[in-house]
Amino acid sequence: MIKPFMPQLVYIEPRALEYPLGKKLHDKFQQLGVEIRKTTSHNQVRDIPGENHLQKYRNAKSTLAIGLRKTLKFDTSKPSAEYAIPLATGCMGHCHYCYLQTTMGSKPYIRTYVNVEEIFDAADKYMEERSPEPTRFEASCTSDIVGIDHLTHSLKQTIEHIGKTKHGLLRFVTKFHHVDHLLDAEHNGKTRFRFSVNDDYVIKFFEPGTSRLEQRIEAARKVAEADYPLGFIVAPIYLHDNWKEGYEELFKKLDQHIPEKARKNLTFELIQHRFTKPAKRVIAENYPMTKLELDEEKRKYKWGRYGIGKYVYQNDEQEDIKETFQTYIDRYFPEAQIEYFT
Repeated sequence: MIKPFMPQLVYIEPRALEYPLGKKLHDKFQQLGVEIRKTTSHNQVRDIPGENHLQKYRNAKSTLAIGLRKTLKFDTSKPSAEYAIPLATGCMGHCHYCYLQTTMGSKPYIRTYVNVEEIFDAADKYMEERSPEPTRFEASCTSDIVGIDHLTHSLKQTIEHIGKTKHGLLRFVTKFHHVDHLLDAEHNGKTRFRFSVNDDYVIKFFEPGTSRLEQRIEAARKVAEADYPLGFIVAPIYLHDNWKEGYEELFKKLDQHIPEKARKNLTFELIQHRFTKPAKRVIAENYPMTKLELDEEKRKYKWGRYGIGKYVYQNDEQEDIKETFQTYIDRYFPEAQIEYFT
């Protein structure tokens, strides 16, 4: 059983104490006896304890930095949304394939931003600019926001803020099942709650530190009963021995537990496994015993943005994946919308 995240070490910017959430978190961790250190900035946490890289990396994953989001210009988040709404950065999970390992580099600790009202004000301006077009915000580009929200409730505040807007929409994805505090949020149907799921092989070998599949599916059932629009991301789709049977078993389990009322507005995002050369180096450093197959000779090279290409499955494998998943979705969730990414 994966317990809700609790940091072993906390860093806090002095200015964060001027905000209600910063003061609340400081007092909570002080009462719990968690070590609290001051830092000039959430970007300047350098003295994570550990004798070597692996120890420091694992300790960072249980370290929380509490600070202010100073840059209120939102990044774009195509194709899933117009903008990424910045509530947190970093993740407590240990997924071997995760792109955050390369994008976050030497700062794998978790950061939460306490100036939520300022973030909402910035979001409101983006919505005004695009009005009357809807504006979609993605809350999980750089974090698993659900994994930390039982401590901060900033995601819950965001759900309710977007729920009151005329043209705003919110979406996020999680691998954690700690959703009970979000079930009574006044979302008004404007938040799509997505779960990242995979077959048992991928979760067992490549997703340590995250909720088990059964826990995620049960959480998805609760979310559907709370009338949130529901979605699933199957990512990465990973070819291994008996992968077709493994993924069909995943769809069978979903079919058994997802209530009928969630199916007409259900979405699936299907993302094949891919990797870059920088990612391969970082994965080998952070998870030296991984079973993840990262052999460039078995892949096709696909040019990417910013000159960094990625290694994807061969054309025939991609077609096999597409046909297989289309068959399963047609069989179990024929009304669902599908987005497919290679």
